[in-house]
Amino acid sequence: LQQNFLNSSSCPEIQGFLHVKELGRKSWKKLYVCLRRSGLYCSTKGTSKEPRHLQLLADLEDSNIFSLIAGKKLYNAPAEYGFCIKPNRVRNETKELRLLCAEDEQSRTCWMTAFRLLKYGMLLYQNYRIPQQRKAMLPHFSTPVRSVSENSLVAMDFSGQIGRVIENPAEAQSAALEEGHAWRKRSTRMNILGSQSPLHPSTLSTVIHRTQHWFHGRISREESHRIIKQQGLVDGLFLLRDSQSNPKAFVLTLCHHQKIKHFQILPCEDDGQIFFSLDDGNTKFSDLIQLVEFYQLNKGVLPCKLKHHCIRVAL
Repeated sequence: LQQNFLNSSSCPEIQGFLHVKELGRKSWKKLYVCLRRSGLYCSTKGTSKEPRHLQLLADLEDSNIFSLIAGKKLYNAPAEYGFCIKPNRVRNETKELRLLCAEDEQSRTCWMTAFRLLKYGMLLYQNYRIPQQRKAMLPHFSTPVRSVSENSLVAMDFSGQIGRVIENPAEAQSAALEEGHAWRKRSTRMNILGSQSPLHPSTLSTVIHRTQHWFHGRISREESHRIIKQQGLVDGLFLLRDSQSNPKAFVLTLCHHQKIKHFQILPCEDDGQIFFSLDDGNTKFSDLIQLVEFYQLNKGVLPCKLKHHCIRVAL
C-alpha cells in the first residue's frame, strides 16, 4: 500500500460513505463521496463514479475545512464526528457551509487530512524542494580552494609608479581588506548591469532561468502575443521574456479571460544581494524560478495563478 502511494505519478483518489447535510434543510443523507484534486464529489447513483453520476460538493481551491463542535446538537448530525467545508468567499453565512459527518473519529481525521494534503500538498513539496535544489547548485559556484602555489604568493602595492612588496603583515592585511571591499562593490555594480562574471555568487540567479521552458529570451511583445495565441487563450497560460524597454528587467506575459497582459519584473537590491519582484519589492525572490513557482501556487497581485507555460516551438 505504501509503495502504491509513493510510486504513483498521480494523486490517489479518496472515497467512501459520508453523511451529507442537504443545503437549506435539516435532513442528512448517506452518500458515496469521492475526493479528487479537482474537488469533493458525491455519487447520485449508488457507488458509481461515472462523470454523469458525480455531483460537485465543494471546490478544494476555493474552500477550507474545519471540525464541527456539537454538530449533533446544532445541526442534528447523526454523530459527533462532523466537519464542514467553508467557501473562502463566505464569511458569516452558515447556509453555504457544506456539512458532513463520518462514522468515527479516525474516519473524520482521514478525510480532513486528505483534504488538506490535496489542497496544500504541492506547496509543502515545493517548500521542501526549492532549498534542496539551491544547496545542490551552490557548490558549483563556490570559491575554489587555495592551491599550494597560491600560498607562496606575496602582497604587492601597485599604487606608485613601480610595484613594491608589502612586508608589514598589518599593512598587507589592511590592503587585502580594502581591495576585497572594492572588488565586491565593483562586482555588484557590474552584476546589476548584466555582467555574467562566474566569480560573483549572484551570477547563478541571473542565468538559471534561461534553462527553463517558460523563458523565451529576447522576443518582442508582438511575438509573445503570437506565441500565446498559437497555443490557446487559456487562463493561466504564461511565458517570461527579456524586457525590451529595460535591459535589467524581465516581463511576465499572462493570459486571463482571453486577454493577454504584461507584468514587469524588476531587480531590486537588499544588503548587497539582487532580488526580483513584480509587485514593487513587496514580494522578493532570489531568482526567476522561485518567482514562477510562487505564482504557480499563489495568485498574489496577478489576476490568476500561473497554470500552463508556453513551450518554445521551433519554427
